[in-house]
Amino acid sequence: MVPRYARPAMTAIWEPESKYSIWFEIEAHATQKLAELGVVPESAAKALWDWWKTEPGIDVAAIDAKEAVLKHDVIAFLDWVAEQVGPEARFMHQGMTSSDVLDTTLSVQLARASDLLLDDLDALLAALERRAKEHKYTPTIGRSHGIHAEPTTFGLKLAQAHAEFARCKARLVAARAEIATCAVSGAVGTFANISPVVEEYVAEQLGLAPETVSTQVIPRDRHAMYFATLAVIAGSIERLAVEIRHLQRTEVLEAEEYFSPGQKGSSAMPHKRNPILTENLTGQARMIRAYALPALENVALWHERDISHSSVERFIGPDATITLDFALARLTGVVDKLLVYPERMQANLDRMGGLIHSQRVLLALTQAGITRDNAYRLVQRNAMKVWEADGKQSLLSLLKEDAEVTAALSDAQLEALFDLDYHFKEVDTIFDRVFGN
Repeated sequence: MVPRYARPAMTAIWEPESKYSIWFEIEAHATQKLAELGVVPESAAKALWDWWKTEPGIDVAAIDAKEAVLKHDVIAFLDWVAEQVGPEARFMHQGMTSSDVLDTTLSVQLARASDLLLDDLDALLAALERRAKEHKYTPTIGRSHGIHAEPTTFGLKLAQAHAEFARCKARLVAARAEIATCAVSGAVGTFANISPVVEEYVAEQLGLAPETVSTQVIPRDRHAMYFATLAVIAGSIERLAVEIRHLQRTEVLEAEEYFSPGQKGSSAMPHKRNPILTENLTGQARMIRAYALPALENVALWHERDISHSSVERFIGPDATITLDFALARLTGVVDKLLVYPERMQANLDRMGGLIHSQRVLLALTQAGITRDNAYRLVQRNAMKVWEADGKQSLLSLLKEDAEVTAALSDAQLEALFDLDYHFKEVDTIFDRVFGN
């Protein structure tokens, strides 16, 4: 975790105090249910909860000191709690194994992280919707292969991003449900020394679902899907970030990141206004996607369990969620304050002498009885003259001077084919699909 790219609420989920608090809750809830079943004395559960209500907090340093000797984090924690609670603490961890605590805790942390990420996505979706509706009919050029294609609107660009991030949200909701499982099944997951009703009780208390078959560990296909989902969201972040970076290029300059008063773009060149936020988002997206691969590698564990996944998850759990939380918030800020230049968009639309209307002419010629191949040839030979003149010639003028073209289409018919608004007649339909209003 890099503090520069971390926000407090998400970071707090992964702090040692938070982890140990969840460990305690798992142990105490399990002891509570075991007491109700008559397996352990009721005084044991009461002693745990009474201490928890009165103690000021967890001494992370003391637990770490024990782990340095014991080389086992869960045992170190249990020993420390026993020192605080007294003899009744001996009934903790009855029939349980370390994975019951560790895996269930990771589920809790990832579920809580998901809730913050879902809030982040909601904020981003709100910003995208607002800006999309603001620029619903702002004409701009659509590009394929980086080359002028046909007109679109800037609102449609943002509506596309909204639809994509809505899908991201749906995927994360599903991934959260899949990861939020609880395992309290004991060694090799057979419940030989602890009843399944204990697992069900702990799961209910922590807002989780009991794992179907834990084999002592929660199967890592769940985690692989979770981190793969984060990676897909990161891909969507980068897609929009790269679009903004392209639009900010000097030769394009149709939109740019907000440049605050006093901000400096370069240590050497005072004129620079660089897309540093979206470039940063591209880098963060690469890291988030990188965390998906080790999660996939974690799926294949030995037999009922091993701990080859453990060290991996100590990295990717905090790093992926903290980085994605930061990235989503940063992207929301970029979208919210994005500077948009409709005049420059119009200038770019006009730059190539009407080439953006070539398909309409092609289709009109075919409707007039010319074969598609010949129609394509007629339009292309005039279009290439405009292209080679760098837009300083007009496609419409050249077409009017082409006898083969005018034999099929009148000047008035040709002029009608160069109407920019024609391309926006279905914008409402697309917006209805995205926003439902």
